[in-house]
Amino acid sequence: MTASLIGMPLPSWASHLEHKLAPPPLLLVQAFVNTLDLDLHTDVLAHADEARAWLADAGLRDPGQPDLAADLQLARAFRESLRTMIGRNTGGPPLTEAELQILRQVTAEAAARVEVTAEGQVRLETGDGPGRLADSLAGLLLTIRDAQADASWDRMKLCGNPDCRWAFYDRSHSRQGAWCDMASCGNRLKNRSLRARRAQAS
Repeated sequence: MTASLIGMPLPSWASHLEHKLAPPPLLLVQAFVNTLDLDLHTDVLAHADEARAWLADAGLRDPGQPDLAADLQLARAFRESLRTMIGRNTGGPPLTEAELQILRQVTAEAAARVEVTAEGQVRLETGDGPGRLADSLAGLLLTIRDAQADASWDRMKLCGNPDCRWAFYDRSHSRQGAWCDMASCGNRLKNRSLRARRAQAS
């Protein structure tokens, strides 16, 4: 079954997401964080050709930009800072100084500007379409800022399975979702806990 968003096919850059999808534009933050799959030991940003193609497809980097190796190093570090930010929504630890430094580096390198629309809306924009990676990563931070303002950011969570840590969007009424997928991670962790309790009891 092909994943879809509100009855429409997912963008190609989000094809690795299957369920518990965030609404756009937060979907791009979710897709970016989940380019690393801890459970399957795959990393879209680990290989130059695959990373170049995915970043271009997602509109985060012009494939003709130089310094791909440095950009990928920045992207991977930035991704882990975002993962920690999402983890804070379920009581995870604060960002480390190293994680904060990566975010500060991106905001220092990004070319941000204030735009005013014909409707009188004031917006903070970064870059002009796909180009420099730092501009696009700063754009992800602006997406997070907007999501924090409308409280949708609180629904972005990390799977409670420490072997997974997949970013998912909690659409439950109670906002108490803990697993990216109950059938896999949820049941796996519950069974693991049950076995540990039985072993301790015996």
